[in-house]
Amino acid sequence: MIGVIANPSDERVVREFFELFKTPWEYFHDDGHYDVVLCAGASTPPSVSAKLLIVYGADQTSTDDKRHGPIAARTQSAEVSFSGAKIPLYGPVSSFARSGVSVLENELGEKIAYVTQLENKWFARIGYDIFHEVRTLLNQGQPAANASIPALDHHISLLRNLITGCGLSLVEIPPVPAGYSFIACLTHDLDHASIRRHKFDATMLGFLYRATVGSAVNVLRGRLSVRHLMTNWIAAAKLPFVYMGLVEDFWNGFDRYLELEDGRPSTFFVIPFAGRAGEARPEGAKTGRAPAARGAAYEISDVAARIRRLAAAGCEIGLHGIDAWNDSGKGIEEAKRISEVSAARTNGVRMHWLYTDQDAPAILEDADFSYDSTVGYNETVGYRAGTGQIFKPLRAKRLLELPLHVMDTALFYPDYLGLTDDEASAWLAPFLEHAGRQGGVLTVNWHDRSIAPERLWGTFYVRLLGQLSEKGALFCTATQAVSWFQTRRSAVFDKSDVDDSQVCVRVPAEHSDVAAGLCLRFHHPAGSPGAFLKSDVCESRYTDTIIKDRLENFVFKTIESKTQEQVRQL
Repeated sequence: MIGVIANPSDERVVREFFELFKTPWEYFHDDGHYDVVLCAGASTPPSVSAKLLIVYGADQTSTDDKRHGPIAARTQSAEVSFSGAKIPLYGPVSSFARSGVSVLENELGEKIAYVTQLENKWFARIGYDIFHEVRTLLNQGQPAANASIPALDHHISLLRNLITGCGLSLVEIPPVPAGYSFIACLTHDLDHASIRRHKFDATMLGFLYRATVGSAVNVLRGRLSVRHLMTNWIAAAKLPFVYMGLVEDFWNGFDRYLELEDGRPSTFFVIPFAGRAGEARPEGAKTGRAPAARGAAYEISDVAARIRRLAAAGCEIGLHGIDAWNDSGKGIEEAKRISEVSAARTNGVRMHWLYTDQDAPAILEDADFSYDSTVGYNETVGYRAGTGQIFKPLRAKRLLELPLHVMDTALFYPDYLGLTDDEASAWLAPFLEHAGRQGGVLTVNWHDRSIAPERLWGTFYVRLLGQLSEKGALFCTATQAVSWFQTRRSAVFDKSDVDDSQVCVRVPAEHSDVAAGLCLRFHHPAGSPGAFLKSDVCESRYTDTIIKDRLENFVFKTIESKTQEQVRQL
């Protein structure tokens, strides 16, 4: 059990952090029994009997006395290294001259965190406020320059390995569906469901240029095959006949994803109304019109037959919102239009052009959405909130955020990353590796027209599907992925009424929409202090116990820093 001491203003941040790091914890009280006490942004109590005391913070604390050593220097931000991983820090950071096992170092080699042993107890001092970092990541997110770094996940790994590295055991419910490595969420934004509706506008002219001149240039640069060049030229030649209705509209074949995904469920975010650009709300203004180009040339009724075919095949139909992010009334109107055509409740939303701000989660919640999937990047791929987990925005009460990690246009557009297929595979390899090692969800967005001329990104998409399968992914719709995480969040760790050293985990018996259940992960002590700092043993050894079928209560007991291998089912 971890006893937490934090500022009252950080309560929401603390609770959300321990939903992501699902391990036994409670707010510290004097008569509690704790293996670990974590103190951040608050005064440490005069006496702590825990085996490990961890103090976070850039300010001088009561522990920074002559015995522990004063702060050596302070900066407003930093990038630190932990076992080969880089962690950007967005708040104040302090370094220490104190001797001890170095845990984190900045770019200058200064010690940002250390561990030392005092009177058979362990003390860890970390020179930043973890809950300030979590608040920043969940509220503002990371700049695109740090998109590839799962900073919040690294903070969790650091804390976990601090505990096991100091000889203590740990139990958690990892963000890993039983029998799989992680969840893969395939999504598709329907921005341009028909080229016939684009006549002599920027979209049509852009298509013609990229299909003809742009394709020829890419062949000469070795970035496009001759076969794809011919496909694009033929499509450009057919365009007049598409407008006359003599040739099928090659952008209106987004239901081909059913064939490409071959039984893997996916989610389609569909625009409800044509011609509505919506509001942009520039910084400092309450309202403002979005660019006219944001208005779609189609509405959901134009593709109703294909939408119903997708729904009948088990795909989810969500809202590609226009003004839902800044007006709950309009969000209700937009969701109702999607539900009318798909004949199913609209659970979730992703805003068109990824419009969002810190107020958006509460507004979407008022419109009765259960999840949002807008938090991501237009210009790159990565972890905007620093995590591969579904999380609850700090201003929401129940709405969950399914973060967007990988988008096709970010990978391949020349103005963004501009990668070839092979370069894109290499770029995404660390994301697949992180998901396979840490769990969570990897959310992919492949647009409706991306398997059609002139993009022709379907070949790479099929390759990506194969890589996800090889990594052991469980494929879920957005609602299914959110449902699984809701089940995990519903689990509660409680101290036993019989024995204070026993902890029970209680999970409601209701099933989620996903067959895969939860598991309990028992992390074993690292064996020697500081061993967790070595890259080859960064992740502790663990044993998983799968909770099968009906979700019930389990109890485990910690004795002399070693978790019992046997788990008794109540």
